[in-house]
Amino acid sequence: MTNRPTTATRRRRGPAHALVRWYRGGGAGNLLFTLPLLVIFALFSWWPISRSLVLSFQHTNLVTPATWVGFDNFARVFADPLLPTAAWNTLWFTILAVLIGFPVPILLAVFIGELRRTRGLASVLVYIPVIIPPVVAVLLWKQIFDPSPNGLLNTVLGWVGIGPLPWLQSAAMAMPSIVVQATWAGFGTTTIIYLAALMSAPPELYEAAELDGAGIAKRAWHITLPHLRTVILLMLILQVIGTFQVFTEPFVMTGGGPNNSTLTVLMLIFRYAFVIGDYGKATALSLLLALLLSMLSAVYLWATRKWNRT
Repeated sequence: MTNRPTTATRRRRGPAHALVRWYRGGGAGNLLFTLPLLVIFALFSWWPISRSLVLSFQHTNLVTPATWVGFDNFARVFADPLLPTAAWNTLWFTILAVLIGFPVPILLAVFIGELRRTRGLASVLVYIPVIIPPVVAVLLWKQIFDPSPNGLLNTVLGWVGIGPLPWLQSAAMAMPSIVVQATWAGFGTTTIIYLAALMSAPPELYEAAELDGAGIAKRAWHITLPHLRTVILLMLILQVIGTFQVFTEPFVMTGGGPNNSTLTVLMLIFRYAFVIGDYGKATALSLLLALLLSMLSAVYLWATRKWNRT
């Protein structure tokens, strides 16, 4: 009769045996291959994050020696009269981007998914705006939004007796105009993601629906949207996080104007760091934005956990 090791013996040998199994299973080789990636990620990601934590409690312009000021940077950020304006503009951009830009990729993915022969061509055409460099795309749309009667968009609207309109020169129209440009520039990637998820749906469902006489709208409502539910929930939070960090579009198109109507939180961080030269104040606001987005993501994931399970 063989003597089996006791529970205590197995517990003592467990970590050592696990390490041996890990080594024999190629764990050391895998770690060696991933080590350069971990080093690069730590150097260019975690090190700046940890450095910003320190800078947020210092008064520094990165030239003269830094001075420890504690929470003074955060107090000065909250005392800035431009902070409520930048926060509201950022929130307004996010709301408009979700209302205008979020349904567009879904509708395009459903439309392309219904195509048979030209699906590949339609996918390429949808993705073309993503290929254009962001600054080039913004400058292109800045010309489209030319407020003169000879501007491209005003010329087209003039054919039906509308305009000319001050697209980027009006405080009321500047932000919606930027949202239109941002939607055009970014919907291609999201459409391809939705289309890839849509193509994984069982074709038998669509064939059965077609045999029952269901049209495109009914197939999209009863088959496509339920199948895309998890992807939609994920893309929604990613879009919200991305829109809260909008910078390129208002910076290039309006510079934050007119009258700070398109000034965003990231533009305010840019002003703190590269106009005023106060990097401590800039990193303090950056950490506040990161904390807000982390809390928003946690609440969103908690609120939608049941939808992801069903």
